[in-house]
Amino acid sequence: MSLQANESRSVRVLRVGEQVRHVLSEILMRGEVHDDVLTSHPVSITEVRMSPDLRHATVFVKPLLGKDEDAVIKALRTNTAYLQREVAARVRQKYAARLKFLADESFDEGTHIEQLLRAPQVAQDLGSDD
Repeated sequence: MSLQANESRSVRVLRVGEQVRHVLSEILMRGEVHDDVLTSHPVSITEVRMSPDLRHATVFVKPLLGKDEDAVIKALRTNTAYLQREVAARVRQKYAARLKFLADESFDEGTHIEQLLRAPQVAQDLGSDD
C-alpha cells in the first residue's frame, strides 16, 4: 500500500472518530439515554480512537468535575447497545462500530506531572543553568 493511501486512511480514521465523538456528545447532552446516572452527571467525550478497520471505537470519557466516574462508566457500558445503534444510524458507515468506554486518565496524568514539576527538588534542578 502506498504512503498516500496510508495517510488518507489515517485521516479517514481520525475523521470518523471525531464524528462518533460529536454524535455521542450530542446524545448525552440532549439526555437521550434514559438512565438516571447519565442524566444527573454531565459527561465529556474527550476522545474517540477508531480501529483502522473502523469496526471498534474506544471512547474516552470524563464526568464533569470527575464526580462518580465509576458509576458513569458503568452506566455508559450498560447502555452501550443503545448508543451503538444511535451512532450507527447517525454516522454512515459500512459497519456499526463496537463502542468501548474507558475513563480518560490524561487529565489526572497532567495534574500529576504538574505537581512533580513544582516539587522543590525538581524546581531546583530546572532553575539551574549549570
